[in-house]
Amino acid sequence: MSKTEPVEASNFIRNIIEADVAAGKHDAQVVTRFPPEPNGYLHIGHVKSICLNFGMASRFNGRCNLRFDDTNPARENEEYAQAILEDVSWLGFEWSELHHASDYFEQLYTYACDLIRAGKAYVDSSSADEMRAMRGTLTEPGTPSVYRDRSVEENLDLFKRMRSGEFDDGAHVLRAKIDLASGNMNMRDPTLYRIRKIAHVRTGDSWSIYPMYDYTHCVSDAIEKITHSLCTLEFEDHRPLYNWVLEQIDAPGAPEQTEFARLALEYTMLSKRRLIQLVEENHVRGWDDPRMPTITGIRRRGYTPASLRDFCERIGVTKNDAWIEMMVLENCIRDQLNVEAPRRMAVLDPIKVVITDLPEDYSETLSFANHPQDESAGRREIPFSSTVWIEQDDFAEVPPPKYQRLTIGGEVRLRGSYVIKCNEIIKDETGNIIELRCTHDPDTLGKKPEGRKVKGVIHWVCAKKGVNAQVRVYDTLFTVPNPAAAESFTDIINAESEKVMSMCIIEPSLTAAEPETHFQFERLGYFVTDRRDHSPTTPTFNRTVTLRDTWAKK
Repeated sequence: MSKTEPVEASNFIRNIIEADVAAGKHDAQVVTRFPPEPNGYLHIGHVKSICLNFGMASRFNGRCNLRFDDTNPARENEEYAQAILEDVSWLGFEWSELHHASDYFEQLYTYACDLIRAGKAYVDSSSADEMRAMRGTLTEPGTPSVYRDRSVEENLDLFKRMRSGEFDDGAHVLRAKIDLASGNMNMRDPTLYRIRKIAHVRTGDSWSIYPMYDYTHCVSDAIEKITHSLCTLEFEDHRPLYNWVLEQIDAPGAPEQTEFARLALEYTMLSKRRLIQLVEENHVRGWDDPRMPTITGIRRRGYTPASLRDFCERIGVTKNDAWIEMMVLENCIRDQLNVEAPRRMAVLDPIKVVITDLPEDYSETLSFANHPQDESAGRREIPFSSTVWIEQDDFAEVPPPKYQRLTIGGEVRLRGSYVIKCNEIIKDETGNIIELRCTHDPDTLGKKPEGRKVKGVIHWVCAKKGVNAQVRVYDTLFTVPNPAAAESFTDIINAESEKVMSMCIIEPSLTAAEPETHFQFERLGYFVTDRRDHSPTTPTFNRTVTLRDTWAKK
């Protein structure tokens, strides 16, 4: 059985690289990089960038580096770095080289000194508020700092002393000397270095100054001889500064920056600050909560690397921001699991059915296909007895119109088993139905009943051999399509985003499943064994997605 081939959508960057290679640009080499800052867990927005950078390198027989932008020791730690390595590997990509911006601290410092010698950078001793006031506005040019015309010798001396740790945080910064009247605010003498007396996870206390991202990024790209520096659209206004820095230094490479639209997925928050708030304020159960848009959370929810890569291919790469509907993501995993996931039976909200015309100790073993469209998937044995569990909503005492499941006096087929007829219901003292008493037609195993038509088919689990399990059913974490626009995003958290069902009954074979194994629970959806909590003694499943698209109804 063949899997549906992913559709190749529009990708303007692919077209650019294709033309570059054909023209022999960069010696027809393609070298990209994925440069995350290790200050949080990667999310689905990063998946688009990962797939683009690694995908383009692979498509054109090039290389893709993984580089940590570790220039802010106050926000970064090794936990995040290790999580990034795991996420990229899990998505199915291998980096050509692993680098850190901190690998280049000495080279970055040397280039900064060259800028000072060339009269292109100076040490500014103004306060942060003073520099902010001098920057100007979109309609008014900036004003020069009184320190802008310091001599080369004084700037070199101060910069060297900044490095040695002689000054306190905020006492000085190194700024590029460009154009205070530029219409691009990023070109108005941007900061290149600031003093931060914080130990770095890799360099320790060796440095008291750290380079800014806009300076570090382009120089690192040049050092690694990146040919195509692919960034999201918020860096478009930074490109003139990127190019300016590279024009001033004698770097080994000549990278070109191209920007693309970020991923905007409905009902999803991708702000790193907000994600941290969700975790720290216990709105979710950690970074890998299956409701989180982090890669580790999406993975725990049951999405696969192939489905995420397919998703990125389907949405394409454009210059225009656009909201992606949740159903696009869900259809990717649904299409994959429909082909690959073995079928099993589980009852999430059980009600007992007693088949009164079978002996109480009756037992039988029935054979079921693991996948109805794939004979190579084999078969399994399922126990059947005089008592089974079915779903509560598969019985109606007063059925609605066109109801085709079980009701008093009505018949239904137990999937892969017999036709049963409900003759009596048992209620508790509060009026709740606790048991259905039925009879079965012994001539309907694998055959249609004679003289009548039974439309309904429902799933079931043997009450005597079924195993108790916890099943978690998930919905979107937010109630509105664009949670970032809400005045208070905590007010739009979906109170029904997680439903934990602890009285579920599963067929016995499911206890042997390893963590992160996918199944279709017949008639219920696609589920995955939880990668942290599942075990043979504590079976735990997360619903990844429903069987069919539910967004059209919404």
